[in-house]
Amino acid sequence: MRHKALKIAKFEEGVVKVLLAGLSALSVVITIGIVGILVTESFGFFAQVSIADFLGGTTWTPLFEPRSFGVLPLVGGTVMITVGAMLIALPLGIGTAICMSELAPRWLASAFKPLLEILAAIPTVVYGFLALTVITPKLQMYLPETESYNAASAALVVGFMILPMIASLCDDAIRAVPRATRDAGYALGATPFEVTWHITLPSALSGIVAATILAVSRAFGETMAVTLAAGSTPRLTLNPLESVQTLTSYIVQVSSGDTPQGTIEYQSIFAVGLLLLLQSLLFNMLANIFVRKFRREGE
Repeated sequence: MRHKALKIAKFEEGVVKVLLAGLSALSVVITIGIVGILVTESFGFFAQVSIADFLGGTTWTPLFEPRSFGVLPLVGGTVMITVGAMLIALPLGIGTAICMSELAPRWLASAFKPLLEILAAIPTVVYGFLALTVITPKLQMYLPETESYNAASAALVVGFMILPMIASLCDDAIRAVPRATRDAGYALGATPFEVTWHITLPSALSGIVAATILAVSRAFGETMAVTLAAGSTPRLTLNPLESVQTLTSYIVQVSSGDTPQGTIEYQSIFAVGLLLLLQSLLFNMLANIFVRKFRREGE
């Protein structure tokens, strides 16, 4: 009887292993398919537009005559909104995580964390509508030169959108620091602030960096909120009060219109998508190197 039960358990374990291996292989195949489609469709685009003109051009007018395919305005708009969102979300998120893990009573932190994560459940289109109808009019009250669509309001809503992700992941990273590490600091006469700043945060740095990576990727690829808030004006500018267009917003603009398939305008969305993929991949590779470096230093 025991031998039969053991055989059943091994069979079930084998089925689970095969199922997990199949799911893993499926995800790899899907990823390869997405990359393959982007690369294949981009070949037709780069056969007509040089990579130097695409990456170095400062004018993006693929839908109007004369056509120009310099992607820097889209990259600039994406980076501006991402940096603005991180300037808002990162200090607030880390501060909230420190408060929940180090200062607040356990019952209060347990009640507050689910409320904070409700922000992550709000649809992104609602954030965009909020930016358009509430944040932008408020900015225009104090800064009359603010345009109806602007990068500042987009950065604000994206910052609040990724705040729960940073706060939750940083809270988990800080709680993972062993209690003995904190007690060693207190035993040496350090104050709670010194323990948090000089011991707890450096020990949790790899987790905080990982949370930052995920948040940047989330902000970098945000679509609906920035489309509604920032507009669709491909402009290379450093003024956050002006309308800009991001990489993802351009993809939405073209793919939801009447652009004929096979034209250079249609193929441009695959070139932009490929650039977005490569930028995210490069950033993640650099961030992983950074995380491994601090993990080695912490060992």
